[in-house]
Amino acid sequence: MDQLLAHILQAHGGSDRYAQFSRLRATIVTGGGLWAIKGVPQDPDPREMTVRLHEEWASVRPYGAPDQRTAFSPGRVAIERSDGTVVAERLDPRGSFAGHEFTTPWDALHRAYFNGYALWTYLTTPFLLAMPGVTVTALPDVHENGERWRGLRATFPDGIAGHSREQEFYFGDDLLLRRHDYRVDVAGGFPAAQYLHDYIEAQGLRMPSKRRAYRCGDDGRALPDELMVAIDISDLRYS
Repeated sequence: MDQLLAHILQAHGGSDRYAQFSRLRATIVTGGGLWAIKGVPQDPDPREMTVRLHEEWASVRPYGAPDQRTAFSPGRVAIERSDGTVVAERLDPRGSFAGHEFTTPWDALHRAYFNGYALWTYLTTPFLLAMPGVTVTALPDVHENGERWRGLRATFPDGIAGHSREQEFYFGDDLLLRRHDYRVDVAGGFPAAQYLHDYIEAQGLRMPSKRRAYRCGDDGRALPDELMVAIDISDLRYS
């Protein structure tokens, strides 16, 4: 298993190269049906997303106003002005989702927390699978889109915020990530399958530029008419 994960990391640019950087900035454009369901409509404007690569922290700007940004970590989420002035904050943000179902409305801090952990996960995958405390086990191969995909199940420690404690990652014959499955615990635990396309390369590291997450039916298959989240990623800058 360790060998397979090592080969996967190498296919995405290699752990040695990844370790040279501490931060990633990227341009994101977000869409999909989840935002209207949650009462937080999403416009199609591009935003700058910043994540730390070796600890869970993220920020997106602008957020809610041209001079505002978010500041996310597992134990705190905030909306700040560009000068650092706190507009709003929430400690123990995960606890604020207690009792939420699929259609429970979100406020701006709920949305900021979701954005923070989700984009941190996406922009650090698959290297986060090698982080301390993450346990990885093999899954049976699946066949989809005329390909064989090799699967890994990751179990995340309590200190890492994510969609769900257990998540599944499927890789093609080239060992690039093709699909990411999880349960969205902050939205009633609905199952989702996220498909990844159109890889781009920046500073020797490879990442999908398009992510499309669909709600799944009772059989575990993605429902093509229920696109929950769409993210286009570009202009990657590692530092």
